[in-house]
Amino acid sequence: MLLVEDNFGDVLLIRQALASEPYATDVRVARDGEQGLEILSDLQYKPDLVILDLNLPKLSGHTLLERSHIDAPVIIFSSSSNPDDLLRAFELGAREYVQKPTDLTEFTRQVSQIVRTWGRPEPIAAVAEA
Repeated sequence: MLLVEDNFGDVLLIRQALASEPYATDVRVARDGEQGLEILSDLQYKPDLVILDLNLPKLSGHTLLERSHIDAPVIIFSSSSNPDDLLRAFELGAREYVQKPTDLTEFTRQVSQIVRTWGRPEPIAAVAEA
């Protein structure tokens, strides 16, 4: 999964939410839109899911969507409540738009819901007993 998020606190909260999931999730983090675009330009890297904030330094989430071709589902996870932001994100290919909640429990629930709905997790292999 690629997480494009500049807020360090949100990155930590998302990682904590993913740690409580029943499967392992490999998260690559881009701290700004430019770094996200660079990661997505690497033909060797194919994320199963992209969680994208819209309000990013260097390049906005909208600009990143305009300039890249992303085969994975893109979920906008942003604090923006502007209806124009939502409409534009969908026009550029986002599959879902989730407004970041301010409540910690709800934040964790939303992250889990995004990954369970849109990610393609592989279950952790069970160890066979002899």
